[in-house]
Amino acid sequence: MSDHPMRLPRRALLAVPLAGLLLAGCVAAPPPRAQAEVEIVAPRRPPPLREEIVPPPPPERREIVVWQPGHWRWDGRDWDWIPGHYVERPHRQANWIPGHWDERPNGTWVWIPGHWT
Repeated sequence: MSDHPMRLPRRALLAVPLAGLLLAGCVAAPPPRAQAEVEIVAPRRPPPLREEIVPPPPPERREIVVWQPGHWRWDGRDWDWIPGHYVERPHRQANWIPGHWDERPNGTWVWIPGHWT
């Protein structure tokens, strides 16, 4: 074995940093974890829905927004009204199915979240 450090050809020395750059571009972040659905249960019936006057959508966004109606939210102690608002569709043909409260046989109420179709 020689006392001299091993000399690599110049091409090999350039290849190492280039390979690192190429591999760095191939690293993918792990897919986002799906949020666990938390069932929201209320001990009593929600109040009647409030009547909302739906304003016209902004003219320049008319084709890409949809109205999500207001609903009652259970905060663990009482009901809070969440007003309706416009949201952007995930795609042009998407339709919003509003969430609603569903009564269970034991007298509790469970929130069924809204979703896109």
